[in-house]
Amino acid sequence: MSDFYARRIIEALRSGISSREVGLCFSSARPKILRELQDALEQMTEDRRSGGRIISGKYGEGKTHLLNTVAGMARQQNIVVSTVTLSKETPLSGLHLLYPKVLQGTYLPGQIQPGIAAALERLSPGSPFAASLLEYCLTGLETNRLFFVLKSYLGTQNDDEKYALLGDLEGDFMANTTVRQIYKRVYNQSAEFNIDFVKNRDVTDYFAFLSRLFLELGYDGWALLFDEAELTGRLSKKGRLSAYGNMAALLRPKRIEGVFSLFAFNASYIPDVIEAKHEHANLEEALLPPELKEEIGTVLSGVASATQLLPLNREEILEILTKIQQYHGQAYDWRPNFDPGKVLAITEKYGYLLRTRIRTAIEILDQLYQYGEADEIQINELGQATFEEDESSLEPFV
Repeated sequence: MSDFYARRIIEALRSGISSREVGLCFSSARPKILRELQDALEQMTEDRRSGGRIISGKYGEGKTHLLNTVAGMARQQNIVVSTVTLSKETPLSGLHLLYPKVLQGTYLPGQIQPGIAAALERLSPGSPFAASLLEYCLTGLETNRLFFVLKSYLGTQNDDEKYALLGDLEGDFMANTTVRQIYKRVYNQSAEFNIDFVKNRDVTDYFAFLSRLFLELGYDGWALLFDEAELTGRLSKKGRLSAYGNMAALLRPKRIEGVFSLFAFNASYIPDVIEAKHEHANLEEALLPPELKEEIGTVLSGVASATQLLPLNREEILEILTKIQQYHGQAYDWRPNFDPGKVLAITEKYGYLLRTRIRTAIEILDQLYQYGEADEIQINELGQATFEEDESSLEPFV
């Protein structure tokens, strides 16, 4: 590993911001759930069936880190990965608002830049591959709008039109009249829509199209990873029900192949939202189709029974701190020669959150590297660490 790469790992951990690199380097913790998620990804690649999981955990206990670890695992398996942090601007209640954010966080295996431009560049007008996709857009979706969008994208020689059509495919939806105008200019034919496209109703066509595009290109699936799903609780009652319905559409899609969706919730969502806001009663009172009610009920049950990320045990935290020492030494060309267990004992005084422990450990390593001492640890003349014992800091980790 290069010093530059090791420094990137340390700086990411210091900032408290997880990343795919950090996820892959620290992927040994929570082996059971990672093994289950690995099996789910492998199953998706084998049978192309779509599905998903819900996980939950307390703040600072590694949900984002787990998602980034899954992202790294998926890319290593030739799976397209989209990571999305839900927010007020990226609500789960509107798939037409969510879709462009998904594209902004979509990475093809081997690609550094996000988006699908590199995938679309592999389409040649008149090729069997393009013909197959066009046929799918014409007959396999609820609306045939994407047939005219894709065919116009492949046929136009106008850079402005091509850019606008790419934007449409990435979620900057053009008006139906604009699509008709471009198609008419390129092919001198009228674009006859079977249904006028309405983005907040028909955007699932775009998800289905992308899943087919990725599979046709030879990728082994598509992983959709959603962080901070607990922000759904800030929506209105109607918005929350819409969000649960959209979760159901992504966890068990009816017309989308080869997609695995993973949602991460804060553990407090059950008492703070599902129970406190009476979500089951809200669902019963809502004027929704019975099938949708059943799907939303399944989502609520899934959140309540989601796999919990429990705090790491002492051995798991020690393993992480040992790796951090190794990366810190590689990053700054020195040898942190002391027992990580003593660092663990010190970090316990600064809080129970894993994120806090990691940042405290890095601060200790920084001080030792720069000054030769930090808290109870000092570096002696032999370059070895000594420890001024403080009984309160030597309490075993629980």
